[in-house]
Amino acid sequence: MFKVTARTILELGSELISSDAIAFYELIKNGIDAGSKNGVSINFDIVLGRRDYQESRSQILGALKGREDNEVLDLNELKEILSRKLNTEAGLLWDRAKELIDGADTYAKLLEALEEIDALSSITISDTGSGMSLTELDTVFLVIGTSSRKSEIDAAIAGGRSRAPFLGEKGIGRLSAMRLGNHLAVRTTRTIDKTYSLIDIDWSAFDDASKMIEDIDVKPRIGPEKDIPDFSGTDIKISKLTADWNEKRVDRLAIDDFSLLVNPLGTVSGQRIAVFWNGKRINIRRLEKSFLSHANALVRGKYRLTDAGPELELRIELNNIGFEHAHEVSIETATADVLHGALVGPKAKRRRMNKRDLDYSALDRVGPFDFELYWFNRSVQRKGKSTGEYHALRNLLDQWMGVRLYRDGFRVYPYGSEDDDWLELDKTALASKGYALNRIQLVGQVEIGRLLNPQLIDQTNREGLRQTPEEAILKETVQFAVERLRDEMNRVTKEQKDAKELFIVDETKTADLEKRMKTAIRSIRKILPSEQREVIQELELMREEFARYAAQARERIADMEKDAGQMLAMAGIGLMVEVVAHELTRSAEDALDVLNSLKRKTVPDEIRRRLESLRASMTSISRRLRILDPLSVTGRQRKERFNLEELLNDILEAHDAQFERHQVKLTLLLPERSVQVFAVKGMVVQVLENLISNSLYWLDVEKQRKLSFRPELTISLEDNPPRIRFSDNGPGVSKHYKDRIFDLFFSLKDKSRRRGLGLYIAREAAEHNGGALVLDPDVLNDEGRFSTFDYRIGGEEP
Repeated sequence: MFKVTARTILELGSELISSDAIAFYELIKNGIDAGSKNGVSINFDIVLGRRDYQESRSQILGALKGREDNEVLDLNELKEILSRKLNTEAGLLWDRAKELIDGADTYAKLLEALEEIDALSSITISDTGSGMSLTELDTVFLVIGTSSRKSEIDAAIAGGRSRAPFLGEKGIGRLSAMRLGNHLAVRTTRTIDKTYSLIDIDWSAFDDASKMIEDIDVKPRIGPEKDIPDFSGTDIKISKLTADWNEKRVDRLAIDDFSLLVNPLGTVSGQRIAVFWNGKRINIRRLEKSFLSHANALVRGKYRLTDAGPELELRIELNNIGFEHAHEVSIETATADVLHGALVGPKAKRRRMNKRDLDYSALDRVGPFDFELYWFNRSVQRKGKSTGEYHALRNLLDQWMGVRLYRDGFRVYPYGSEDDDWLELDKTALASKGYALNRIQLVGQVEIGRLLNPQLIDQTNREGLRQTPEEAILKETVQFAVERLRDEMNRVTKEQKDAKELFIVDETKTADLEKRMKTAIRSIRKILPSEQREVIQELELMREEFARYAAQARERIADMEKDAGQMLAMAGIGLMVEVVAHELTRSAEDALDVLNSLKRKTVPDEIRRRLESLRASMTSISRRLRILDPLSVTGRQRKERFNLEELLNDILEAHDAQFERHQVKLTLLLPERSVQVFAVKGMVVQVLENLISNSLYWLDVEKQRKLSFRPELTISLEDNPPRIRFSDNGPGVSKHYKDRIFDLFFSLKDKSRRRGLGLYIAREAAEHNGGALVLDPDVLNDEGRFSTFDYRIGGEEP
């Protein structure tokens, strides 16, 4: 049987309650859980600040020790200085403190008076809830880790209720009081009681290393009769305060914490929190809907569980993202297959990235939740506003910025705090192209429930949720929504602000202009007198200068097109190198495993078999490197005539081991005669490699979703015109995303691979060859989704 020392209680309190904000939160939750009809009131009755107390105590002790230096003040001076430090707005407390000071006629009595004055200051948390009986004080309040509420919450979960009966359940929140002060006094009563029930706890008594917990005598007792017979409620009074509380600090606490304690956009009843400083009401700001109307963009998300699996509905609105544009509204639904690919991804990839091992069932276990995020473009908020309006808006944005997490309408710490970037918004914003969606520009909240999301459980120290697969899904979902918001903002910018009329070099037109200029000059020469020949010479010089500038412009345009082509080539090479690097890494790991196994094997047949495996791995590397060769910039930019069937076979042979590893059944359909094309071979390779990579990713996702799934890939080569049709039996592309998959930076893969470059570059490469890459709109899979890419290889030999 373990024995517990008294100091253990202090250690628990200091470890589990890590900040004053969390301490207040726990005590407020107790009042809400008690069913308080009028919410919770917090009264700061402070007659002498902690810092002033310590300074005065040091001065009085110095005088008692009889120090002979200039710092020692006489008694009257000390009393006068101490009196000036008292808060005059403390009312009756100030009267009592002044009386104690005036009555002290020695240094020793002044020190005693100071200790009594320090004990006068207190923080009282009051509610008008159900209250506790004398027995409950003993059997519930004094029992650390009581299971009474936990049992009721478990029953509510089993009964399918949507809202938890209590916010707290661990039975340790009462230890919050020791964070705020060394003395605790509880006064409580129920409606049926005639008297109050009282309990007093001196936490300093637990700081004796020699005492066991049972050595500390803490017993409830019967208090005075109630003034109002049917009153019920609890007062928790904390004194001998450990922090320096002044009005400015309380005001800051109200703004930074109390105003954010309850979901500002929620509908929780009984959520009133009233704060008083020496009887004066402290204002707690509320989030006004009018403030949110100034947001430049927003995304609302609803994560739901349906008969077909989990779904995420996103509503994205763009109001004024930095330039004039029409109000944009986009509503999309990411179904189970998209969520599997975007939030979880293939297991092997997660393992290589050292990511937390997420299983797909976590998508169902996480439960339903909602969120809404508002984006404010700080750089354009000043436009159209007066200086006062702008500063008011900026102050509100500074207060509410961040994305907070709420459970059943009440905040979960530390999410959304000043130093907490739980969604990695700042990190992502730095690495993203286009708009920066970082913490200082976002205001939002995520709403979960204790019963709706039973797997999202707080850490014991209240510093966030426990790291579980369900917690990771919650985080990844909100991050995905932020990226979709950024995608839409970049799309609108590209379509409207950055849209430029295509400039086509028309050499015929410039040549015609030169010809017309020559004709005009000859006509002028005929009618001008000889003494004005210098005018003709000037016109001739202007014509020559125009011709020279036109030639330079054509050369510059040609250079720019060449540069753009090289950039496309380099981007393609980068993606291809990533694929090859992956295969090289995997093959090297396989080779290392083979060599390690050979150390333990001495049978020649076994050695031969292992060496054959090693040879196969090296052969795979050789094939991939051979495919990489035509992707060099020089190779990609040179058109040539080649056999498309041979190139397709080389590419697919290089993937044989990969297809076998992923258990993909490949069907290759070829025409009766060979297909000759004139194109840049490296760009054809890039298109096909990207399509293969995408298919393998989504086939892996589907295989992990459905145990009976057998991945299949069908590639058919056609002639007249040359084209390759590429299809698989994976989840396909939904109608929500069919027009977006070729957009720059758009991707539905998991976060570690969500670059959004592959299909964009593939389409650009196809068009560079005079062809096209599209989703076939006439071919749908069994779920009504697009499943076939049509790649037409254009280009004719001059």
